[in-house]
Amino acid sequence: MSTSFEIPAKRILSSAQLTAFQSSATYNTLVSYVEALNASAVGVKLNDPCSESPGINAILSLLDAIEQVARETPPIENKASRFGNPAFRSFYDKVHALTPSLHADLPGLDQNATPELSAYFTQAWGNRERIDYGSGMELNFLCWLVCLEHLQVVAASDHTALVTRVFWKYIQIMRVLQSTYWLEPAGSHGVWGLDDYHFLPFLFGSAQLRGMLRSVTEPANPDTLSAAGHKFVRPKGIHDPEIVEELSKDYMYFSCIQFINSIKTASLRWHSPMLDDISAVKTWEKVNSGMIKMYQAEVLGKLPVIQHFLFGSILRYDGPPPPASDESYHGDGHAHEGWGDCCGIPVPSAFAAVQQEREPGKRIEGPGIRPVPFD
Repeated sequence: MSTSFEIPAKRILSSAQLTAFQSSATYNTLVSYVEALNASAVGVKLNDPCSESPGINAILSLLDAIEQVARETPPIENKASRFGNPAFRSFYDKVHALTPSLHADLPGLDQNATPELSAYFTQAWGNRERIDYGSGMELNFLCWLVCLEHLQVVAASDHTALVTRVFWKYIQIMRVLQSTYWLEPAGSHGVWGLDDYHFLPFLFGSAQLRGMLRSVTEPANPDTLSAAGHKFVRPKGIHDPEIVEELSKDYMYFSCIQFINSIKTASLRWHSPMLDDISAVKTWEKVNSGMIKMYQAEVLGKLPVIQHFLFGSILRYDGPPPPASDESYHGDGHAHEGWGDCCGIPVPSAFAAVQQEREPGKRIEGPGIRPVPFD
């Protein structure tokens, strides 16, 4: 039976549509997929052996090609600005041009699906016009993986490799792009998010740490719990530089903490209070379950993110049409509700800040942190 593919497009512009989306088949598909990938990562180190199918190897080769494009597209001289480097647009255009041929090498892929897959793939690297990146672009990469599995390029047996090989490779490339082109954080939540750009590495990273034990010879410190010659590394361990250094090689969560510490000064308590709050949770099991709830609430449940979500023939929209008129609409073709800061508010890159001399100024201010679901 032939499948009719379509180029994905935005469909959601109102809160009523968002509510309908949250009870839709597509929403359930996304949540189930995150949960399945999460389960496959429990207790797994980044370098642990895992099954790598031809589909996984082809995807990794594709990602290598994207990284090579970035390496061959240097930033232009832009020292006068702390905002995104215009060379990112050249990188984006090169990726857009390469995408069809890169997909042609994926085993078993119906090439009629390439335009649909390409929409998610190209927009997973950032916004060309604003030169920014956030959890919505990260969600596009997740959607690309959902589509690849739907089209049988990969299978459920590949889930562990999709997390520890494919998704982690994607994050590593994004760090190259963020540091090379000074991508601005999408939106302006600032310190009220997990980090400036990503969510899923913390979610999958906390899954890796569930029930983790490691042998130690040193006495326990306040960040750890000794028992029977082993030390259980609690979430509070993110404040211990030695623990972060050691575990960053094997666990996404600690690698992300190390990354944040490398580009921001002072304590996590100051520049990343959400992560600091989460570190008070007693177990990684609670952190992980809370991350899944938080992803549903703060990414899949937020209009400023989902109004940019792309619906096609695989991830379909079956909700109500947008209202004929709405006061929340702006001229940029989507609604601004809730935080109201999904776009149009430039936020300097932290990479740019560390490249320039720090100037005294007002401290970041904002509303109190909303309760997080980690209890």
